[in-house]
Amino acid sequence: MIQRFQNSHSSQNIWSRRFSIIGLIALLAFSSVARAQLSAKTKLPIPNPEKVGFSSERLRRIHDTIQRHITENRISGAITLLARRGRIVHFEPHGLMNIEAKKPMRKDALFVLASMTKPVTGVAILMLIEEGKIHLRDPVSKFIPEFKEMKVAAQNDGEPQVRVIAAEREITILDLLTHTSGLGSGGVGMRQGPEMPWPVAQEETLARYVPRWAAVKLDFQPGTRWGYSPHAGIDVLARVVELASHQPFEEFLQRRIFEPLGMKDTFLVLPEDRRQRLASIYEVSDRGLTKANYEVIPFARTYFSGAIGLVSTAADYFQFAQMLLGGGQWNGNRLLSPRAVELYSSNHVGEKFEGQLGQPKGMGFGLTVAVVEDSARAGTFRSNRSYGWGGSYGTYFWVDPRHQLVAVLMIHTSTSVIGMIQRDFETAVMQALIK
Repeated sequence: MIQRFQNSHSSQNIWSRRFSIIGLIALLAFSSVARAQLSAKTKLPIPNPEKVGFSSERLRRIHDTIQRHITENRISGAITLLARRGRIVHFEPHGLMNIEAKKPMRKDALFVLASMTKPVTGVAILMLIEEGKIHLRDPVSKFIPEFKEMKVAAQNDGEPQVRVIAAEREITILDLLTHTSGLGSGGVGMRQGPEMPWPVAQEETLARYVPRWAAVKLDFQPGTRWGYSPHAGIDVLARVVELASHQPFEEFLQRRIFEPLGMKDTFLVLPEDRRQRLASIYEVSDRGLTKANYEVIPFARTYFSGAIGLVSTAADYFQFAQMLLGGGQWNGNRLLSPRAVELYSSNHVGEKFEGQLGQPKGMGFGLTVAVVEDSARAGTFRSNRSYGWGGSYGTYFWVDPRHQLVAVLMIHTSTSVIGMIQRDFETAVMQALIK
């Protein structure tokens, strides 16, 4: 099970009903922007999607699409959420969150985000860049000295011999954000040792664990290739957040991101009183869906992974994505400038991402998110310049600046069918957009 994780790709309060008559009158006088925020806060779809350019009839195809995958035993259930211009037009639970108990999916079901955690860590880094505490070109050794002199495992095509040579330059913050560092990307470097036991020891922390990655050989010279680092690279960034902010990583996320955005159901350690809301994870097999023998990615309770550690809901993650769409601002709080979001969602790797993780041509990669450069070449219904990322159990989101929309999909299933479900969801969302 641990090997699988190592190789894998991370609510607002309800408005009070106790308004006075004067308060209700004032509420009716709100501007259209305030009413849009109110709709998002209550998590209720607007009654007439046509007002923001969606077809009510075509939106029903989202349910039809998800139901088809449920019927064909690819998933037990799902949550789908779609918003345009800050107004939720579709928010629907589908199927079951637990087959054995016949428990219907609920809107506030919790999902393991896995790698959909990474875009959150990317935002944390950008916040500190804007404060002047980090720079994109900073070497990682500026914060963690152990990374000063990295080694690279070099191997010529067709030759079994591996040579260990010096890195031509240090790995940088930008390298880690864009998966171009060569650190922990599953190649020949990791096979040269030392081994990195999964951080489950009771006393394990980012401060104790992350510096050990400096002894692992890089898979390629920094900046020369794109190689997905499912765990190592972004956890190094989580430690950098701690050192640059002088705050524990989990505290930084809570105080600087989750609380300002109203994300009350997002956790690095799932509280026991929320566990009954965690959707079960199922694997696709010849016998249909089989319940996995794990619920969350196993870490020491003191180890807070910036790569794959978060558990959240569709409604919470919508608020994070809506902040990005809003140029760094949502719920009356600004986390980033519009320029930072532009940088976050721009392609920084040229064509290096194409063909990686099964990605087609026409895709680029930003600062922890994939970017559609050419939708026709990429074979997607999504718009050019839309960006997002997903997790190894199927959670998925994207932001579309051109059409001012956010889409969130929450599922728990095997990796073999995730891509198909995500592409079908993309098409179902975009075909419902009529103006």
